[in-house]
Amino acid sequence: MRLLIVEDEQRLARSLARGLRAEGYAVDVVHDGLEGLHRAGEGAYDLVVLDIMLPGMNGYRVCAALRAAKNEVPILMLTAKDGEYDEAEGLDTGADDYLTKPFSYVVLVARVKALLRRRGRSAAPVLRVGALAVDQGARRVERDGIEVALTAKEFAVLEQLALRAGEVVSKAEILEHVWDFAYDGDVNIIEVYVSALRRKLGAGHIVTVRGAGYRLVAGA
Repeated sequence: MRLLIVEDEQRLARSLARGLRAEGYAVDVVHDGLEGLHRAGEGAYDLVVLDIMLPGMNGYRVCAALRAAKNEVPILMLTAKDGEYDEAEGLDTGADDYLTKPFSYVVLVARVKALLRRRGRSAAPVLRVGALAVDQGARRVERDGIEVALTAKEFAVLEQLALRAGEVVSKAEILEHVWDFAYDGDVNIIEVYVSALRRKLGAGHIVTVRGAGYRLVAGA
């Protein structure tokens, strides 16, 4: 899952990004409304955390512009304001949820997960590939009906392969969805996670297509 944080309070933005990455999400951060609109409009994000009071363009206008462009990405709005009118205005522009500062980080994570589950339920969250069942909503994997314990990053890599089961998925495509925009490390880190998945799921499920990437198959 890839998230975008649009928040001009840089310390808060860094703190949120650090915590959400620890939860296993890929997170990009921008501090300006116009940049947030541009990034959300062109990026394949699963959710946007959007502050209202932003330079360049406020969060209400960013949200309204995304909805006008038929972009249905879930939006969680953040604001220092409080009151029913502000909440109604945020929801009227197309936001999916609303959180008033100061807020508990635990509550924010719960809201993020709830929005992603809601989106997942409408998009058939359980992906089945042979004996594997990848539940996007619950973020759990079963093999032959038995749960397999995966780390957050292992699950995210497997999820990208399961979403395109039978197709070749390149390392660059996996990086784009599982690691954040600023990642500049070695692309071969994908090999480490694929090796771990093969150990846990069985070697026959993930096929290496030399020079191209990986393909998830039903297995032996």
